[in-house]
Formats: sequence, C-alpha cells, structure tokens
Amino acid sequence: MSELVTDCPRCTATKITFDLLASTKIEPQHRWQNWYEAFCVCRHCHKSMIFVVSENGIDESETIAKVGLARLTASVNNFVRVERYVTLRDRATTPPPEHLPENIRLAFEEGAMCLSVNCVNAAGTMFRLCVDHATTGLLPEANENGLNAAIRRSLGLKLQWLFDNDRLPHALRDLSHAVKEDGNDGAHAGILTVQDAEDLLDFTVALLERLYTEPKRLELAIARRAARRGAAA
Repeated sequence: MSELVTDCPRCTATKITFDLLASTKIEPQHRWQNWYEAFCVCRHCHKSMIFVVSENGIDESETIAKVGLARLTASVNNFVRVERYVTLRDRATTPPPEHLPENIRLAFEEGAMCLSVNCVNAAGTMFRLCVDHATTGLLPEANENGLNAAIRRSLGLKLQWLFDNDRLPHALRDLSHAVKEDGNDGAHAGILTVQDAEDLLDFTVALLERLYTEPKRLELAIARRAARRGAAA
C-alpha cells in the first residue's frame, strides 16, 4: 500500500498522510505524462478522497508503469504531483465540438462545466465568449454596410449584422435569438435560467461546428482521398 502526503479536503488537516489504495489512469498530457485518479484514505479523519495526480517526469512514468501507484514502496509524492481532488466539477459535461482553436475550446469547456453544476450565469458568459471569439474574425476591417463601433462591441448586434450580410449561415439565425441584441441576456444582468443557458449552449455548438468542425472534417476527407489516389497511382 502506497502513501501520499497532501492536505485533506475533508478534515482540513495539512500535509497529512493518506493511504493510497487504488488508482486508475485517465487522460494523458503532453504525449507522455499520464494522469491518474487515486483513491485515498486520510489517516487523520479516516475519510476517503479521490485525488487527481500527474506524473513528475518520464523516469517516474516508467516506474509507475512497472509497479502501479498503489504498490510504490517510496512516497508517492516522489513520483506524482497532486493537481486537485474530484468534486462536482467532474460531473459529465457536454464535450466541445472537434477542431476548435485552443482559446475557444477552453472557454467552451469552462462553460460546460459551469452548466453541469448549475452555475448558469457563468455558463452563459463563457458561451458568449466562445461566440464572440468565433465571430470577431468574420467582420471586415473597414466599416461597411452600416457596420460601426457599436455593432463591433455588441455581440447581439454583431450577429445580426453578420446574418444580414450573409457572413453567417441563415440556418443558424433562429438559434441565435438566445443572444439578445442588447446583450441583456443574463450574462450581463445575472438572470439567466437553465433554459436560457441551454439555448446558448445549443447555438454555440451549432455555430462552432459550422465554422470549425465541418470545414476541418471536409479538409481531412479531401486529404485522405488524395492520399488514397496517390497510393494507387
């Protein structure tokens, strides 16, 4: 049985020893670093906790792969870093659409996490941020066809201008009503309902898939076809 030293979220004891009884590997990072969820019991309060830990380095990763976290004879802290502990934030969330820019993906994941724990106003703010990032680049540099500074500042007005000028698919227009023209949709006023946040989520997903996921999938399909043709030649 391995030992892990960290602060206990259950009894607030600091730098207390935990018995690490079991672990499971979760998502890898940086192509080499494995992350784990480790089931531990505090020696002070005797209550259990699941910690999320990450490997310290490649050598440590190789050792863990041979014996497993729960069978390390030295302190587990020599091999991993405690990132956090499992909470309600780990409840299943809506995954982001594929092939998003990093800043938009991170904002979407934060919004989905907020929605999963019923923080609807925070979720709405992050979904609006996704839409704002995704659509800013669709505006021309010069003001034209009524475009002005006020429209550039207001997400709702910006979306209306993009639809009116055929820079966004009109099929998305009905869903876009989740973003009010004056911005007073809860993200600013703090009065979003769960239904409002879910409407924002639906529009955000549909928009991001149209702008990023579908074009990239088509690009990859064309590349695969070209590769097949080249191999057959």
